[in-house]
Amino acid sequence: MNRIVTRALLLLLLTSLVAGCASPTLLSKPISVAAKSNQAVIPKMVQAQPGSTPTPTPFQPIPPTPVFLPTGIPTATPTPTPIATPTSPIDALLSPEQYDQLPGRMNILLLGMDQRRWQKGIRYRTDTIILATLNKESGTVTLTSFPRDLFIDIPGRGQDRINTAWEYGGFPLVQETFKENFGITPDHFVLINFNNFKQFVDELEGLDVNVGQSVSDYREGYWTTINKGLNHMNADTVLWYVRSRKTTNDFARNKRQQEVLQAIVDEVFTFDNVLRVPELYEIYKDMVWTDMTLSDILPLVPLAAKIASDTSRIKHLYINPGMVSDWITPAGAMVLLPDMAAIRNKVIKKSQNMTAPQPVEEATSEPENPPPEPPPAEPPPTEPLPTEPPIEATPYP
Repeated sequence: MNRIVTRALLLLLLTSLVAGCASPTLLSKPISVAAKSNQAVIPKMVQAQPGSTPTPTPFQPIPPTPVFLPTGIPTATPTPTPIATPTSPIDALLSPEQYDQLPGRMNILLLGMDQRRWQKGIRYRTDTIILATLNKESGTVTLTSFPRDLFIDIPGRGQDRINTAWEYGGFPLVQETFKENFGITPDHFVLINFNNFKQFVDELEGLDVNVGQSVSDYREGYWTTINKGLNHMNADTVLWYVRSRKTTNDFARNKRQQEVLQAIVDEVFTFDNVLRVPELYEIYKDMVWTDMTLSDILPLVPLAAKIASDTSRIKHLYINPGMVSDWITPAGAMVLLPDMAAIRNKVIKKSQNMTAPQPVEEATSEPENPPPEPPPAEPPPTEPLPTEPPIEATPYP
């Protein structure tokens, strides 16, 4: 009997504790228990009367205090050393001085297009690039050669050889290229391809070319040498002479191109021909492609008369090997990286009759003290190469 009472009291105590935690009103009301019963009576829930004052809860569970638990110890990540993207070591292309507004000057690009007899169209690379600067005030003409492998900025295309500008965008892109790199916007162009050049020389019955340095190379499968001095050349020989480069380089080829151009001037620029400009324009206009009209050419007749009386008024400028450096692009192309400061100061300013800010060395492809000219090279042993079919003249579109 005592055990039953004891169990009832313990159950009553446990029930009171649980009820007190669950509802604030349970502990304020009496709970009847059958002391002598074998089972404890289940306590009844009593609701507070409406409008009664709530009794403060003696115990409220307190939420646990947030404790920061680190997810892991941060490990210092080393910053990788930036790796420079390899680029060509071209000088920074600062905006060059602009020579477009110089009075009394006209810049005409003379272009030789690398078009084969089986190719059609007009968008090809220009193997010959000569800037002819006509200065009416001084009565002179300056011819400036640009190596075809000169690696410069082509607007909208990135860095590439200078001879690709015509291929990518014709004369407008060539104008932009010259303006961005050299500060000159050519006014006009005269372009001729291999086929029509050969026909032109044929009509002149060949040229007397003053060869500055002997050259030896293969010609139609046979070893050929042209000695230094005055040489009369037919059209086939002239074309071979200006294109040969396997045993020399682009700088020597630029010089040979200007030698041939000088021979053309000596042959064509006579007093008789100066008076026949309109007639000659009609004869030769289909052999070349140009944006110059007869009205553009006639104002140049007085300058042409001065040149005809004294061909020493023609000056020759070249970008020489000291103004560039050899480089192989990531794609494997061999190009010439320009020293822009040297080219602008020693060549471009001189071509425009501008005074350079520092002493200007002669802009020529020849060294200051050239060594004695070696004898003609001996041909290596080889079988004759197949002869190339003759070149036929092709009209421009």
